[in-house]
Amino acid sequence: MSAGSASESVQPAMPVARPLEGRVVLVAGAHGALGHASAVACAQAGAIVVLLGRKVPKLNRVYDAIVRAGGEALLYPLDLEGATPDDYVEMAERIGSGPGRLDGLLHCAAEFPGLTPLDNTDPAAFARALHVNVTARWWLTQACLPLLRRAEDSAVVFAIDEDAGRGLPYWGGYGIAQSALNTLMQTLHAELANSSVRVCGLAPGPMRTPLRAKVFVEEDASIARDAAAVAPACVHLLSAAGAEQRGQLWSPHG
Repeated sequence: MSAGSASESVQPAMPVARPLEGRVVLVAGAHGALGHASAVACAQAGAIVVLLGRKVPKLNRVYDAIVRAGGEALLYPLDLEGATPDDYVEMAERIGSGPGRLDGLLHCAAEFPGLTPLDNTDPAAFARALHVNVTARWWLTQACLPLLRRAEDSAVVFAIDEDAGRGLPYWGGYGIAQSALNTLMQTLHAELANSSVRVCGLAPGPMRTPLRAKVFVEEDASIARDAAAVAPACVHLLSAAGAEQRGQLWSPHG
């Protein structure tokens, strides 16, 4: 066989990185822009993904995308606005009796009605923003902690809109909630620092999402990233390698 033959030039295929192999990950707000992209990325990384959200048709589309790519997912429809602490406990029990474990919780669900001066904000809308963005996230986390503690290495990741939480005008309850989320993340990290449960925040930066479109209607498309570009950061934080960012509000793009 000659030295330059095609047979000699064939290289062995590189193994596909699957940093979440064997893990079960719950994605809250799985049918949103970041939730959808990260759920698909987690499945591609080897995780069984539990898809949590209130819009069943959209959840089904995420499920179909994962299954078509050879991944595994489970659906759990739930409205964070109306769910009670008992509803989250029941959900955790079902995960415990189904997949039998939980190694990661990714919070992507958000409630944002649009920019409004606080003085003109509807009281119900203000309360809803705080509840969905903070209270419901904590109730869900609290219900999942017993399962997460059973894992040798588990992670709770809060997606946090860092810019909105800087006290800028007109962001209302949503902006206040983002600041509160950062405090919640830091407090929970401090309390779980010596446990197997890692807690951190993800500051994804500007993303092209329906939420952002409510504010920046005519924004240059080059300013905001597609959610799929942020999804690998979610996988990283949920994997063992995410231990480097424990307790941090981390921006993968600096």
